[in-house]
Amino acid sequence: MAAKSIVLFALAAVLEIGGAWLVWQGIREHRGLIWVGAGVIALGLYGFVATLQSDAEFGRILAAYGGVFVAGSLAWGMVADGYRPDRWDLTGAAVCLAGVGLIMYAPRA
Repeated sequence: MAAKSIVLFALAAVLEIGGAWLVWQGIREHRGLIWVGAGVIALGLYGFVATLQSDAEFGRILAAYGGVFVAGSLAWGMVADGYRPDRWDLTGAAVCLAGVGLIMYAPRA
């Protein structure tokens, strides 16, 4: 169950971060409305993928995804834009991912 959840979080991150990046490129980098439209579609698909998590608690899923988003955004910046995170960026991302683990996968009564 955790493996499926992790895959869904990764897919959601690609869709949301990628969608936001496409909108950014379309507007800020003047690449055009096709990029913006693709970004809007990706963002909509992100919302759909989030519903596929097995946990039924919206707040828990979205809170945990926040940590995935932090780490994923740094990774996206590295790959797509050549961003080089410093040790504090990496430490913060690790803390966020530890939080994801606690929120999603800690044993509950």
